[in-house]
Amino acid sequence: MKLPFSLFLALRYLKPKRTFVSMITLISVLGVTLGVTVLILVIAVMTGFDRELRQKVMDFDAHILVTTEDVLRDWRDLTVKVRNTEGVVATAPYVQGPVIVEFENRRLAPLIRGIDPVEEERVIPLAKFIKEGALDLEGDSAVLGVELARKLQIGVGDKLTVYSPGNLSQILDGIKKLETEDSAQEQAALDQLREVVLPKELTVTGIYETGHYLHDSEFMLVPVHVGQELYGLEDALHGITVKTVDPYGAERVKQSIQRYLKTPEYARTWIDMNSQYFEAVRLERTVMFFLLFFIVVVAAFGIMNTLITVTVQKTREIGIMKAIGANIWQIIWVFLAQGMVVGLFGTLSGLGLGMTLIRYRNEFSQLLTATFGIEVFPRQVYQFSKIPAEVVSGDVAIICVAAFVICSVAALIPAYFAARLDPVKALRFE
Repeated sequence: MKLPFSLFLALRYLKPKRTFVSMITLISVLGVTLGVTVLILVIAVMTGFDRELRQKVMDFDAHILVTTEDVLRDWRDLTVKVRNTEGVVATAPYVQGPVIVEFENRRLAPLIRGIDPVEEERVIPLAKFIKEGALDLEGDSAVLGVELARKLQIGVGDKLTVYSPGNLSQILDGIKKLETEDSAQEQAALDQLREVVLPKELTVTGIYETGHYLHDSEFMLVPVHVGQELYGLEDALHGITVKTVDPYGAERVKQSIQRYLKTPEYARTWIDMNSQYFEAVRLERTVMFFLLFFIVVVAAFGIMNTLITVTVQKTREIGIMKAIGANIWQIIWVFLAQGMVVGLFGTLSGLGLGMTLIRYRNEFSQLLTATFGIEVFPRQVYQFSKIPAEVVSGDVAIICVAAFVICSVAALIPAYFAARLDPVKALRFE
């Protein structure tokens, strides 16, 4: 196959030799490979992290939450109005707040979520996350997250003791009353206080696993009437959960619901409730892209350094080529093609290595953990049991094209100065 003059010489100059320049060329290729690999891997993981975070939030939280600074008392009429709002699919009552739980002298402070399982299933399909037992919230029962159950070392069928802060003011009043009562009335006051602080005993009927560490370790599902009892709400609620036709169009539905709300009632979308997480991921993804792109820039300087060394070594050949009639662009393309070939090989090898690491990311993470004890993706920090990743073809294309262009531009500078070399000066001492 007959190659163009410039490409033929470029490939000949790139032919591996046991020289210092060949080592620099190899290092330049490895630099581009490393830069492209890390960029593709990190951007894919950050994109997957954002997607998984949004999905996990939507799996466990409603699209819209209608709540208040105090408690919702007239919630039945409000529920009818919300259900009739355009874009609303279903609603469900809920009670949510912190409690203290105890099992065999092990105590934790999770959040309870009091729900009506029939209505809640229309809003959030929780049954699909059940790992053991069932979503059975009849009577005094509870369903725990898998991490919460692990910490308490509790299983299906065990009984759990729950202490609620809902009657904290009554407890404090009872203590003050004990301090002021005489001995005759002290026993009666003590009996009254004992009734106030009496804990609730719940039977564990199921254990769920969402894959989101926060949800699996911090939440306990109970019947709505148990939540009301623990917080002394009587018939009131903490809020109403709402499912919409399109979760990403929840803001428009929220504006419609706001018409029915009176201060201090308000509505929040799932994006509003988790905006700090989504914004942090978006910002980190952008910053990581620009920081890691400097690896490619450093590799491009390596290519430039290699070609400057080559032009110095090939001064005589450049002089001869110009003396026999080679024009400026032919000389430029000799050295520019070298940089482009190095950039192309580095980009393609980086693409292949990056896609391979994405494919086996979890296996590689487990290998590092088993060999060196390094936990690359601790679920307590990142909230996921496995490393998420999503390859977006547009992002990969931008990374590969940008890396190739930067390498080509870096090669253009020494190529231009090589083409400007005066053949008389180049051959003066030959």
